[in-house]
Amino acid sequence: MRITLIQDIIFWADKAANIQKVEDQLILLAGKTDLVVLPEMFTTGFCTEKLQLAEKMDGVTVHTLKTWAVKYKMAITGSFIANEDEKIYNRAFFVFPSGEIETADKRHLFSLGGEHEHFTAGDKRLIVNYEGFNILVLVCYDVRFPVWSRNVNAGFDLIIYVANFPQRRIIDWDILLQARAVENQAYVCGVNRVGVDGLGIDYDGHSALLDFKAKPLLNFPENKTSIQTAVITTEPLARYRHKFDVLRDADTFDIN
Repeated sequence: MRITLIQDIIFWADKAANIQKVEDQLILLAGKTDLVVLPEMFTTGFCTEKLQLAEKMDGVTVHTLKTWAVKYKMAITGSFIANEDEKIYNRAFFVFPSGEIETADKRHLFSLGGEHEHFTAGDKRLIVNYEGFNILVLVCYDVRFPVWSRNVNAGFDLIIYVANFPQRRIIDWDILLQARAVENQAYVCGVNRVGVDGLGIDYDGHSALLDFKAKPLLNFPENKTSIQTAVITTEPLARYRHKFDVLRDADTFDIN
């Protein structure tokens, strides 16, 4: 599977500008990739108090994502601010090239940033099957909580974290992505934004694609827009799990 990570700035609360920028990038990627990964809240930035930016599932963002996926023959994943049943969610999505979409909401809300004051936490994980991979899609702060990321019965081969992870804690991001790869025996993809947001918070990227031993498969420049593609396959992962099957010794647990 060809997977493309887009590390870029996000225009603060400007959906039209962000949508246009992403489409310009997808045009150039058409026919060259199978899956594009966008940062968290790719149309707005991490706007936790601008609730007017939230959209229904039949809104502009979802319609545009479906149109892109079909037109450019690729899957697309990321998150946006969703409004459903009078509740606000940081909603992860995975859009297939057919235009079909699957979603789940961010489980762990970043209370230090006030996200919990306006948003509702999710209660399910988004796992999809695409191009021979079982893929788990999670959002930013979820990376700090290994139980929610845990690979139960080898249920996924790739974890994707879409993020707005600030520069001041970027070393945590680097370490956590590596840990999630090793403990889950899975590829890990983390896509983070760059630039400064409307609150003056700095982001310097550190997007990454790691193999199941946490070996970097791509190297992103710090604090610069960068679009990179790599090819990953399930065969070496299957061989490694067969040879070193630590997942069979994992604890069982329930999440409340």
